[in-house]
Amino acid sequence: MNPLDDPREEDDALRRRWRELVGERLPRAARTRDWPVHEDHCFARILLDATMERPWREVVEPPAWANTPPDRLAHAIALGEAVLEGTADLHALNRLSLKLRGKLRS
Repeated sequence: MNPLDDPREEDDALRRRWRELVGERLPRAARTRDWPVHEDHCFARILLDATMERPWREVVEPPAWANTPPDRLAHAIALGEAVLEGTADLHALNRLSLKLRGKLRS
């Protein structure tokens, strides 16, 4: 049996991708880009809020990396990859997150 045929292995791989993306790749890329955030937890907030269309803690119990449903986590990962590729605007996603949280001044 191929290990990726095991749903638990797929789930574990997805969660490892998420942790690498927000914990390493996005913060590393932020060093050379004009992004509004640089910390791993900020990237997680932005991507998860956009994915959930509300503050993620209203939908998922912490820790998000372990408790987000796989389909939602896959969406958040795709969004983060788009940010890295320059096809998604991190500034706009951050503003959306802040608006959803009631922290954006008009």
